[in-house]
Amino acid sequence: MTTPRSSQAASALWILLLTVASVATTLVFKCATPFPALAALAAVHMRAKDGVSLALLAWAVSQLVGFCWLDYPLAANSLGWGGVMGLAAVAGAIAAHSTAARSGAGLLTRLGLSFVASFVAFKVMILLGTLVLDGGTAAFAPDVLLRQLARNAAVLAGLLVLHRLLISLGVPPVQTERALA
Repeated sequence: MTTPRSSQAASALWILLLTVASVATTLVFKCATPFPALAALAAVHMRAKDGVSLALLAWAVSQLVGFCWLDYPLAANSLGWGGVMGLAAVAGAIAAHSTAARSGAGLLTRLGLSFVASFVAFKVMILLGTLVLDGGTAAFAPDVLLRQLARNAAVLAGLLVLHRLLISLGVPPVQTERALA
């Protein structure tokens, strides 16, 4: 049986591991942290509060990487977009967990539904950001959206493989709300 303390430790470990994975993708894709992919994986393998914590930590670290290593300009518009990205990451995490919680389907179907819900919520928040901040509307061209969706789906597949590999190596899984109910 899992104790609350060991469950909290497992949650913290997974948040850290997935944040490290998100840093790698941020560096590879030069500012494209896969928030919808992270949110979907968290929605089916973590508690909702841990999914939001993952979104916030991944966002904070992506901002640190962007401003310290990728030379994001220290300008009001860049900082504003950073805030919009943080709100979008949290909105995506909440949408993913809400979708997973309402779905009685199997793991892969819940994962897919959570991914779509997170991607849509994330993009709606980005679209709202374009109403306040300069730029960003080019990200809503159909070909760009499809590339982003495909890239996030590929990252999700990679994260799922990583998750399964780490579990097989002995990293303890997190107890989700479903498992605790």
